[in-house]
Amino acid sequence: MPLLSVVSPVYRAAGCLPELHRRLTQVLGQLTPDYEIVLVDDGSDDRSWEVVVEIAGRDRHVKGIRLSRNFGQHYAIAAGLDHARGQWVVVMDCDLQDQPEEIPALYRKALEGYDVVFARRLDRRDKWLTKTRSQLFSLVYNLLGDIRLDNSVANFSIASAAAAAGVRRFRERNRSYPIFLSWVGFRRAFVDVAHSERFEGKSSYTWSKLFDFAVDSIVSQSNKPLRLSIRFGFLLALVSFIVGAVLVVRYFAFRIPVAGWTSVIVSIWFIGGLMFANLGVLGLYLGKVFDEVKRRPLYLVQTSVNLDEGPCAPVGGPGTSSAD
Repeated sequence: MPLLSVVSPVYRAAGCLPELHRRLTQVLGQLTPDYEIVLVDDGSDDRSWEVVVEIAGRDRHVKGIRLSRNFGQHYAIAAGLDHARGQWVVVMDCDLQDQPEEIPALYRKALEGYDVVFARRLDRRDKWLTKTRSQLFSLVYNLLGDIRLDNSVANFSIASAAAAAGVRRFRERNRSYPIFLSWVGFRRAFVDVAHSERFEGKSSYTWSKLFDFAVDSIVSQSNKPLRLSIRFGFLLALVSFIVGAVLVVRYFAFRIPVAGWTSVIVSIWFIGGLMFANLGVLGLYLGKVFDEVKRRPLYLVQTSVNLDEGPCAPVGGPGTSSAD
């Protein structure tokens, strides 16, 4: 069991990987000679996998996993976690916005008695549009979710083997690594780190992808939208009862007739829209249940390099196959 494992999902990052490897080996080599770097190619359509193979051929510390297609960043992280064997597991993006030089600070904080240490980016070096999308995601999730998110915290973190094994047991399809790592509990801390500009390329998250990710995260982690729907329904019924009572009193006490049909039609359209919205929310939950009961694998491995053993077995649960 190595002391440190670094898991990094890779997508269209051929130009970043040599620099990422150089900086990681320099930093990790100062901490311990017993480390591993797990690079997971998430179905890239550039030379990313060829670069991973070249690096792994020169350095046995590097393990490469290539997924059969593009499953998504958090599925690639799941694949890396399944094959990470370190006593401590670092997860970071490959675009070098998460700086490898910050890993010693996370590790030192973890040695103070913490199982999970998140990197907190106080000065994000993203474009304003990217930061706006991230802030809106956190705002909506904190409004409708059960776990509060910090907009300055992302995937960059270090977790003990026990915490990583806890996250490894999550086999649900709607995935978010920082949310899972927060959910498992254990002693948790934060370290302020420097954030860098993207070394190459641009983010693959668009407005539509981030919206879909927000909806999936909220629906999979919280029943709060359903509870809000129920409360709003009761509130609307109460308001309707009060308005109806007022109209009855006006008619019998003051002989004021009920107004025309405009208010009736508007009310019907309003209530009908709410009913369709509530049915849509309920349909989302039913759809997620449908996806889960099919029990399809989270990812499929097409090929790998320097992987001598199969995936790890989660603590307290059965082992997982390479198709998970």
